[in-house]
Amino acid sequence: MALEMNDIMTLKALGNDRDGLSPYEQFKVGSMQSRRPSGTAIAGLAVGIGGAVAGIAGWFYAHAQAKRAQEVATAKNDGLKDLVTTLAGTLAAERNERIAGDLNITTTINDSVSGSQQGSVNAQIEANAMAQAQTTLLTQAMLGNLSENAQKVQLYSAPQPCGCPGSCGCNG
Repeated sequence: MALEMNDIMTLKALGNDRDGLSPYEQFKVGSMQSRRPSGTAIAGLAVGIGGAVAGIAGWFYAHAQAKRAQEVATAKNDGLKDLVTTLAGTLAAERNERIAGDLNITTTINDSVSGSQQGSVNAQIEANAMAQAQTTLLTQAMLGNLSENAQKVQLYSAPQPCGCPGSCGCNG
């Protein structure tokens, strides 16, 4: 026959004190009281569960923030990638236009008398003219002719009497 705690407590309340309990009843009461959770154990369990819940909630929050930061970084990276692709395409197009323009340069010449525009010079003719001008300038620089005036200038001195004594008849 197993005695329940309520039964033992009822016996105790009827006037039997602890000393009036049999050794078995004393052992049973002590055993039951030792197995009953104390207030400290319950408080510790509650704090432990609260801490675990807070830790899990913190982990979920941190994970959500990291995921959001990753999404923002990915979006910025995609935007920069699109910008770089656009700039690279624009630079390539401009380069191709310059190359195409260098192959066929047209120059319009205004006639100062009639005011009309006529003629076009392609890049090869212009390149030949430039090469010829550079060759001429180089030659003139090597010969020292670049410092000369276009019109030759000679020094002038006033007429002097003939220096020969009477033999030529000029100073008689």
